[in-house]
Amino acid sequence: MWPKPILAFVTVLALTAPGYVAAADEPVELELVLAVDISGSIDAFEARLQRQGYMSAIVHPRVIGAIESGFLQRIAVTYFEWGGDFHQRTIVGWTVISDAASARAFASALAEMPIVRARRTSISAAIDYAVRLFENNGYEGTRRVIDISGDGYNNIGRPVIEARNAAVATGITINGLPIINDRPNPFGRPPPANLDTYYENYVIGGPGAFLVVAVKFDNFAEAILSKLIREIAAAAPVDVAEAD
Repeated sequence: MWPKPILAFVTVLALTAPGYVAAADEPVELELVLAVDISGSIDAFEARLQRQGYMSAIVHPRVIGAIESGFLQRIAVTYFEWGGDFHQRTIVGWTVISDAASARAFASALAEMPIVRARRTSISAAIDYAVRLFENNGYEGTRRVIDISGDGYNNIGRPVIEARNAAVATGITINGLPIINDRPNPFGRPPPANLDTYYENYVIGGPGAFLVVAVKFDNFAEAILSKLIREIAAAAPVDVAEAD
């Protein structure tokens, strides 16, 4: 066995020798984290509507077309569901989507996992969790985006604006999809007022950040389709009526 100093020297020589190629992250057009609220204010039916909305949107021809129109023609996506400050659950890990077949595989993986709801709403913890998902994920995107949807204010964990600012400082963009509802939540409390303004002021941020408002859960699938197309293409707003 060689002494440690000699072994270290030999290792350096090997790493710098001609022909050595370090493992590189796979280039993609976009690294996208889909963060979906399944807190107590969302009942089981609404939770399924959200999941199905993402499954339908990711395989939509216009989403596939947006991916295939990109310079690299591939994006990396992961999906997790969140509730309180200690409930973040990755449902589908990082996956490359480059065509209809890979999009269908992603949707199928999403369909197979059960929905586990949780109490409280910590948007800040969800953002912090999403930021960590980018670390050493094996991909190098021209953009990194967190797509966060929800139907309530941050009510536990650190202030959401602190988490937002910390994420933005690393070059991440956070886009929002607030769900505006007019019915009381399962606990009998009224829905939060001006949730779209709250998301605009405290949640979204970073280069090109935007929000798309879903009016009631029935509109969620159309809203997420519009939002995904815009995120992937980094384009102007997409008319929801055109995204059917």
